[in-house]
Amino acid sequence: MEDAARVHHPARAAEPAGRRDPTGPSPPRAGGKRGAGMLIGEYRHTVDDKGRLFVPAKLRDELGEPLVITRGLDQCLFVFPPGEWSSLEAKLRALPLAQSSARAFVRMLLSGASECVPDKQGRILLPQTLREYAGIDREAVLIGVGNRVEIWAAERWTRYVEEASEAYSQIAEQIVDLGI
Repeated sequence: MEDAARVHHPARAAEPAGRRDPTGPSPPRAGGKRGAGMLIGEYRHTVDDKGRLFVPAKLRDELGEPLVITRGLDQCLFVFPPGEWSSLEAKLRALPLAQSSARAFVRMLLSGASECVPDKQGRILLPQTLREYAGIDREAVLIGVGNRVEIWAAERWTRYVEEASEAYSQIAEQIVDLGI
């Protein structure tokens, strides 16, 4: 049996309103926090003419509301659940103001940040500045990476996977010392 959380298949329709898979994730607690839940999977969707992107229910359940979207690294966008965003904000406040690299990082991350709540159809509005930063025109890929979701332009994600696949074994060997 396929794990639907790994790859979204466009041929499969969105989940009917009011129906939930009893084996799927439980609803988020207040503040978007869920036990030991983890954001995982890869989903491909199209950005509509108004800049809205569908977020699959499995990701929405884990993300909670309001979610925060901002510039990420590697020219993708980061989407944080409220609790993760609050933790990150606290760490950013603790960075030394006198250090220029810390100021630059905080500026890039926070100036692009936007709170959003999915609409009734499960779509979020990607601000134009963030779409331009990530090179997202029509096709986008949402990937769960543990404590956040990343949104990539489909072409960039494909290229990244091709390049990273070649180095995957070498990277694994390098991080084995981290206890993984």
